[in-house]
Amino acid sequence: MPQAIFQHIQHQIDTHPVMLFMKGDKLFPQCGFSARVVQILNHLGVPFETENVLATPEIRQGIKDFSQWPTVPQLYVKGEFIGGCDIVTDMYQSGELESLLAEKGIAKAAV
Repeated sequence: MPQAIFQHIQHQIDTHPVMLFMKGDKLFPQCGFSARVVQILNHLGVPFETENVLATPEIRQGIKDFSQWPTVPQLYVKGEFIGGCDIVTDMYQSGELESLLAEKGIAKAAV
């Protein structure tokens, strides 16, 4: 992976407490798995940022190389790779995701 791509990905993860690399963006997800993770994060009411991996092929491959995880979406919380859609869904259903967000100090967005 080119150093510039690695640095861009690392910057996004370091800059945004909750960062989702996905197909599309939080306003217009472009795959069902990405839409599911966006729906979960919105339901939990936490602020998050997204990066559309479809916009840049180098980012699309780079995020997979960065995490050594073969699929998108990929969720990061306070710099920690959490997982893809299945893991996020399981954690949400068990209450573990909400607990993790609280433990990491991620406050719900003001309404």
